[in-house]
Amino acid sequence: MLIANRGEIAVRIIRACRLLGIESVLACSTADQDSLPASLADYTVCIGPPDAQESYLYMAAVLEAAAQSNADAIHPGYGFLSEDPTFARLCAAHEVTFVGPTADTLEKLGDKALARALVGAADVPVLPGSEPGITSEEACAVAERIGYPVILKAVAGGGGRGMAIVPDGDTLAERFPIAAHEAKRSFGDGRLYLERYVTPARHIEVQVVADTHGEVRALGLRDCSIQRRHQKLIEETPPPAVPESVMDQMCLAAVRSVRAADYRGVGTVEFIVDPELSFYFLEVNNRIQVEHGVTEMAWGVDLVAEQLRIANGEPLSEAVMSATPRGCVMECRINAEDPHQGFAPTPGRVEEVRWPAGPFVRVDTHLVGPAEIPAQYDSMLGKVLVWDPTREGAINRMLAALEELRVSGPGMATTTRALRQILCSPDFQAAVHHTATLDSMTFDQERATS
Repeated sequence: MLIANRGEIAVRIIRACRLLGIESVLACSTADQDSLPASLADYTVCIGPPDAQESYLYMAAVLEAAAQSNADAIHPGYGFLSEDPTFARLCAAHEVTFVGPTADTLEKLGDKALARALVGAADVPVLPGSEPGITSEEACAVAERIGYPVILKAVAGGGGRGMAIVPDGDTLAERFPIAAHEAKRSFGDGRLYLERYVTPARHIEVQVVADTHGEVRALGLRDCSIQRRHQKLIEETPPPAVPESVMDQMCLAAVRSVRAADYRGVGTVEFIVDPELSFYFLEVNNRIQVEHGVTEMAWGVDLVAEQLRIANGEPLSEAVMSATPRGCVMECRINAEDPHQGFAPTPGRVEEVRWPAGPFVRVDTHLVGPAEIPAQYDSMLGKVLVWDPTREGAINRMLAALEELRVSGPGMATTTRALRQILCSPDFQAAVHHTATLDSMTFDQERATS
């Protein structure tokens, strides 16, 4: 198995390979040659310099590494090439198994506007919006018809890039070219579409697992509403204050969504939920999620190992088919960012790190000692997860775990103290938080540094 990724997800995949008796080969950049994943993998192949365009996103280098190591399969992790249909098609052409959906499925679901049409035809609720590739003038006409506020989104995008929330017509005309430029720069495709913007809203997702034999299973929901710049900071299951009947409907909608796209593998169907608990399709993440451990701890399954089994043509395991959830699980992302400065990244030298431990505490990380945090990659240092029978207990256990966590280095700031502040906030404690909750919170300088 060639692992075409880095950081904590590379560690996670290596451990799954070891569990299943599969040799692991890490394809890494020069910046990651001394990393924890490099020391854990059976073999390591350097594929280029730190710039991701010349290493982790350089398809020819990744495929050459697979050929050199006689790899039977490539696991792309998340980010980088994990949802790229061109790469999936190249893997097939080189007779290397791509651990993920087929190229056709990636094309269907990677185009956000086409995905909306596909799941809408499968009787999954979608927000009113436009066709893909609209002009600024067409966007104004659609917005007037469906009502403000609206949101512009990149057709080929995700992760908050090429996205703009628009409260009125004047702002739409101003932000349209900016969003189109960002979409073009980030994804090579400047096309936009428009949807009605729900506010306040919750972001809730359904974990799905589908094999090549037609079996699809939904493994519960995760609430991911605590976000900055449209990217998640805290995830939990089950979603608080959501009736079981609504959760059942969302799971059924998620299964219909992936069946409509002939999905195989592990994936996530994301929904926006309004204050009346009506839910609307957002997108499908065609890969393992950063927050997959939340589901693993609640359901007692190994989603990465399941990915590998599915890629090998095996049916869903008995562990997945018979799994039932238990208790509450919460995850906090520990990022090298300064909340006092709008969560700006703080790459640099980590001199000391101490991760929490104890009963029902899990840490997924690649950072175990002094290390350089490169500026070229995502700022996440690791994830802290906890389990408890109740949500109140999970919050308290997480607060205790975060108190143990120490990350220090020159100029290094992390999200740790800000996360504690969020967990203690009245809105989060009462489960009335939403995707804009952090917009009204302030994080002082003292809280910004771990």
